[in-house]
Amino acid sequence: MLRVVRHYPALLALCAQLGATVLIGLGLYLVAQLSPWRPTWLAVGLLQGLLAATLARYVGLSRWWCGLNLLFVPALLLASGAPLPSWVFLGGFVLLLLLNWNSFGERVPLYLTGAGARQHLLGVLSEQPEHFRFIDLGCGPAGTLLTLARQFPQAQFVGVETAPLSFVIAWLRALPQSNCQIRYENLWRSDLSAFDVVYCFLSPAPMPELWVKACAQMPSGSLLISNTFEVPGQPADQQIELHDWRKSRLLLWRMRG
Repeated sequence: MLRVVRHYPALLALCAQLGATVLIGLGLYLVAQLSPWRPTWLAVGLLQGLLAATLARYVGLSRWWCGLNLLFVPALLLASGAPLPSWVFLGGFVLLLLLNWNSFGERVPLYLTGAGARQHLLGVLSEQPEHFRFIDLGCGPAGTLLTLARQFPQAQFVGVETAPLSFVIAWLRALPQSNCQIRYENLWRSDLSAFDVVYCFLSPAPMPELWVKACAQMPSGSLLISNTFEVPGQPADQQIELHDWRKSRLLLWRMRG
């Protein structure tokens, strides 16, 4: 089960949705047989969402998948009552797919680094040599990467991204910034040996594998920084609490080489 959770969370989330829908359908059938009372469709949707989220949590999915399961059907029911053309729903689905492509293959949803984390990253990078090299594994639309690149013009910044829409946005935004490069590249294909600082804001699922990759490739004295997500069994050398609503923190490991 743990392997399935780590490698196929979207499939488990779908199974939780289908399971909840079947159970709610059976419940509605029994109610119809035993009572004249009929719940509203919105109430049914909310109950289905609660059940889907509970099932998702039971099988070990992370909180954001539970939230998605909770809201999916109620949001669909609300939207279906709005006077919107059908292509809007298809367009919304495609947009979410292009932004969250990594959720399915690499088990990494789109997380955006907050302002507090950016400020602490600036402080950490200010202690690096002037011409350091920095890579953001899964840079999203590159907001954080560009903020850092502007503050350290002598350093070199690279962002890798495979979600199509996020990559296009990041690539276009980075064009005017000469010390920032965006690559359409899977993070597992990135060679970390050329970088002094590796930053990531991923999910719990890939962290053990990323640690193995970092230990194999990163040079001695380089810095691995993870936003929020720890490496099991590998205590960070430094933790910086961000005191935000997500209870985020920066975890820093000084690589031994």
